[in-house]
Amino acid sequence: MTTPTTAPAVAPAPPADEPELHAVAVVTLGCARNEVDSEELAGRLTQGGFRLVSDPADADSVLVNTCGFVEAAKKDSVDTLLQAADLKENGRPSTVVAVGCLAERYGADLADSLPEADAVLGFDDYPDIAARLRGIVAGERPAAHVPADRRRLLPISPVDRAAEAPARVERTRLETGPLASLKLASGCDRRCTFCAIPSFRGSFVSRRPSDVLHDAQWLAGEGARELFLVSENSTSYGKDLGDLRLLESLLPTLAATDGVERVRVSYLQPAETRPGLVEAIATTPGVAPYFDLSFQHASATVLRRMRRFGDPESFLGLLDQVRSHAPLAGIRSNVIVGFPGETEEDLETLTDFLVAARLDVVGVFGYSDEDGTEAESFTDKHDEDEVAARLAHVTDLVEQLTAQRAEERLGEVVEVLVEHVAVEDGEVVVEGRGAHQGPEVDGLCRVQGHPGDLRVGDLVTGTVVASEGADLVVTSAGTVR
Repeated sequence: MTTPTTAPAVAPAPPADEPELHAVAVVTLGCARNEVDSEELAGRLTQGGFRLVSDPADADSVLVNTCGFVEAAKKDSVDTLLQAADLKENGRPSTVVAVGCLAERYGADLADSLPEADAVLGFDDYPDIAARLRGIVAGERPAAHVPADRRRLLPISPVDRAAEAPARVERTRLETGPLASLKLASGCDRRCTFCAIPSFRGSFVSRRPSDVLHDAQWLAGEGARELFLVSENSTSYGKDLGDLRLLESLLPTLAATDGVERVRVSYLQPAETRPGLVEAIATTPGVAPYFDLSFQHASATVLRRMRRFGDPESFLGLLDQVRSHAPLAGIRSNVIVGFPGETEEDLETLTDFLVAARLDVVGVFGYSDEDGTEAESFTDKHDEDEVAARLAHVTDLVEQLTAQRAEERLGEVVEVLVEHVAVEDGEVVVEGRGAHQGPEVDGLCRVQGHPGDLRVGDLVTGTVVASEGADLVVTSAGTVR
């Protein structure tokens, strides 16, 4: 889950003799896919005659792009909506609107429980968001939508979905850094028993390659040097367009985009990660040898109850494939502990796997019920204290393992994309990420000893000389591009 972000002032105030455009702040919570949605909403709003501002206190209207993934994310979304509504007491903003996954997932129920929001809009409102907001500002109070299973909105046959691929939307960048998210697809066709995302995000729909490439070129023109390819399941890209290996053929073209130095793929489903895709990610020039593999567990028994597939042997075999092509590849994953029916033996299988896997980063989550999921109806659940104890146990192990993995990288030569330069206590602090580190949650590199000035967006080569948890300290070799 990312820190809430808001849209910068991308349009100046009009001259004094012209009426000032209605100012809108877009606040984003949740994942990188939500960030792309916010930029598409911002693009539609600017085309519709609105002006974007960065601070909700300076806005006439605030759109909060909510997250509905897990309980903590839902709470953050509600708190952010309430904070925006509290600003009304000072006369600005006058309008607060909820959009995003929480709004789509709960619709009218959210509107009833949160009267402070002036409207709760679903995904179907996005194409007409400018008109919707204009009506709300004028005093209209549209009925919140009634949530429905969005998987039923597309033809069952994946091949028939090609005609349903969404049209490209002109985005407005809300972040000015050298990293930009680029959406490959939306939705998911898997039926994991713990996950509600497919029900409100819908079935898997790939974007057309031409639209993906157009966005890549546009983002490069906007200053992006790294493209972060996002979707709910990147390994499925192209299956509904009749080419399951489409991502393998698309990656070299994306990496060759003028101005783009690095392409990174997110969220790979281990059971669908084919050898050709592993090779393409690991060996294509300009593509980060980085594997975001969502294992979720290692016990075959627990995985079957999750309606997923795999076991320690197959997962370790996949990791061997990765490292045979790229020994220094970055590999991260997420796991769930305390799943209904998980035994002590299952937990031991997971921890043994984590020790053997040598992953760079592991996100550890304790199981909790999600509304409308199959696992919600399971009867053999652990109580909250037991889930918390297992979560603490595995989290402690993972912290030790990721620190050990970072230490193993001492002496490696890495290329760091500079994302932060500041003066702190009289010293210049330079931070960024190596190819093995994904954004937000995978640790960072602190660059020291560079003989010249470094700027955000530079790529600097250096040697790892120390580690601090998952973070690395890099001494610059002075090579910059």
